[in-house]
Amino acid sequence: MYIQQLYTNCLSEAAYYIESNGEAAIIDPLRDIEAYIQLAKERNTTIKYIFETHFHADFVSGHLDLSKKTGAPIVYGPGAKTNFKVHNAADGEVFKMGNISLEVLHTPGHTLESSCYLLKDENNKAHALFSGDTLFVGDVGRPDLSSGDMSSEELAAIMYETIQTKLLPLADDVIVYPAHGPGSSCGKSLGPNTHSTMGEEKQSNYALQAQSKEAFIKAVTEGLGAAPRYFPINAKINQQGYEAIETVVKKGTTALPVTDFKQKIKEDVLVLDTRHADEFTQGFVPGSVFIGLEGRFAEWAGSILPFDKTIILVTPAGKEEETIIRLSRVGFDKMEGYLKGGFEAWKTAGEKVDLVIDVEADELIMDIPHDPNLKVVDVRRETEFADGHLANALNLPLNEMTDVAELAQFEDNDNLYIHCAGGYRSVIAASLLKRQGIHNLRNVVGGWGKIKEQEKAKIVKEASVLN
Repeated sequence: MYIQQLYTNCLSEAAYYIESNGEAAIIDPLRDIEAYIQLAKERNTTIKYIFETHFHADFVSGHLDLSKKTGAPIVYGPGAKTNFKVHNAADGEVFKMGNISLEVLHTPGHTLESSCYLLKDENNKAHALFSGDTLFVGDVGRPDLSSGDMSSEELAAIMYETIQTKLLPLADDVIVYPAHGPGSSCGKSLGPNTHSTMGEEKQSNYALQAQSKEAFIKAVTEGLGAAPRYFPINAKINQQGYEAIETVVKKGTTALPVTDFKQKIKEDVLVLDTRHADEFTQGFVPGSVFIGLEGRFAEWAGSILPFDKTIILVTPAGKEEETIIRLSRVGFDKMEGYLKGGFEAWKTAGEKVDLVIDVEADELIMDIPHDPNLKVVDVRRETEFADGHLANALNLPLNEMTDVAELAQFEDNDNLYIHCAGGYRSVIAASLLKRQGIHNLRNVVGGWGKIKEQEKAKIVKEASVLN
């Protein structure tokens, strides 16, 4: 028996490769499937099954392309309705692979079709639980993402029964392999590790403690932040199907000379610049949106960019295909090429450029008392803001900046100093503001991390910090 977790940091997502005697299964694959095919080839195994724990909302699964490549059936739990052929497993159904087996545990609550897969070893002993978004390290899946006509409270009540009847009876030494780790928006307080044991979770996971159903419902539903806007879109794509990733990559990796790139811009496309934030602020194609590959790129792209617009790219040299693949992971299919030669080619051709003025934190603090038009715009999350911020700062969380009404609150004579925690989100915010015609702005380098070090910074906290 062999198990490998394939973890993707920028999405906090874990897929799994399981193998026994030349037969393998993949659980919750990402859309770019080459890693799974290559691993099976290296280990001289045949991919026999593709298991899905539920309709993922935070990424597009690779189930369709992987099934086409390998001939392996796609397995969902009970009640999963799709626009393509799948095997809907019954609760308790067993799938054999070599000398091991996977038993389906229908575990509704996060979604109605959510299912876990219990791996039993050569001696038919329960060895590991592939828990999807039902059970995380330190948390359970939020019940407000894919409820259909059900409220989050109703789904939480179902999850309570799932935990009592399906999870708590499992032996303490069963390893827990969830679909997500820290940073994922699929839960509200995921722990720092990407695997655990049932014994550890029974001891430390708040949702697995002895409590009434009413107390459980309150615990798992309170303090939930808004889910990223792309979640319903991705869940629908996973249910209905999508274009083959090879087609998306081929179309997206079309090299566009400056003249062709300019022509595309006239067709009302979106220019996405994925270079490092430090490079972007020094110069970019006017009207570009910045989302750098160095951060949680795909997640922010899904949260901010429209899915119905054609995208053309400005990328770091050699990062064109990576950019397209990472965009496709969250459902973007309308990429139609990249700027050949990158931003340097644009600049060399003598085309107009824009920039974002960077300022240090000490300069911001010095300017505040002397500029009555200065506005500090803090684009961190509400909970981050509440935990400490500059006096009189405006909190405009980045994920809310897709609303033009939110951006229209600024006056022409406002001098905006934008910051986040470290400098990544603030550059995204600056690019969005500039795209809306707001140019009187500066980016605070190092963000809150540098601001709070300033002796003269007037820092305040909210009376209560949301969880």
